[in-house]
Amino acid sequence: MSYDTQVPPAAPRVMRNGLGTAALILGIIGTVSGFMPFLFWLAGILGVIALILGLVGKGRVKRGEADNKGVALTGAILGLVSLILSVVGIVIVVTAVSDAADKIDKAIQDSAPKDSTPKDPAAKNLADGDSSVYDDDLKVTVSDPKPYSPGEFAVGHTEGNKAYQVTVVIENGGKKEFDAVGVSLSARAGKNGVEAEQILDDKNSLTFKGSILPGKKATLTVAFDAPKDARNLTVEVNPGFDYDASQWELKVG
Repeated sequence: MSYDTQVPPAAPRVMRNGLGTAALILGIIGTVSGFMPFLFWLAGILGVIALILGLVGKGRVKRGEADNKGVALTGAILGLVSLILSVVGIVIVVTAVSDAADKIDKAIQDSAPKDSTPKDPAAKNLADGDSSVYDDDLKVTVSDPKPYSPGEFAVGHTEGNKAYQVTVVIENGGKKEFDAVGVSLSARAGKNGVEAEQILDDKNSLTFKGSILPGKKATLTVAFDAPKDARNLTVEVNPGFDYDASQWELKVG
């Protein structure tokens, strides 16, 4: 009696290629995401996963548990590329945000009201020839008053009063054009501080006109009508709505 002792063939080993395939898929998606604006974060996440899965899949190939070495290796490489693209995306976004913030800050600074307080703390008691300099480098100077004889058709002069002529110079030392139209002038005379009316004739003007470019200056000659017994003339110049006025205490008579 005989017995068949033949050993049955072993079942074929099942290859575990899933990790390599997953690495390839995630690597492709991560790489594509890396080229899309604001998806750098997704590229980074998928890149890390794809790199890990690809390396683990490559390890399985070495152990004979998988046979898709090329797929696993490609997935790992694409995962690394996704990480690099993610870092590049972060740098680009951070740089863009920083540049935008700088532009916004600059716009805010340019549109903010300028500091228009005179640098000179004694800008309320200036003498003839003194200058009031503002923080935007606008410089205002008022000259020594000179006796003046108004013309026959002058407006603003009262018979019996005395007239005095002064020169006002505005120099724009800043970097922006200065609108001189908004400059206002006024004066008071005598111990009682009565209003000294401006005299308008062919040799005097009431205010500045136009604008003053950076580095340029404008000169205005004005005349004021003062009581006959006045010994002082207080001239006030206000460069504009955003500025503080400065005063000059001038001796006359």
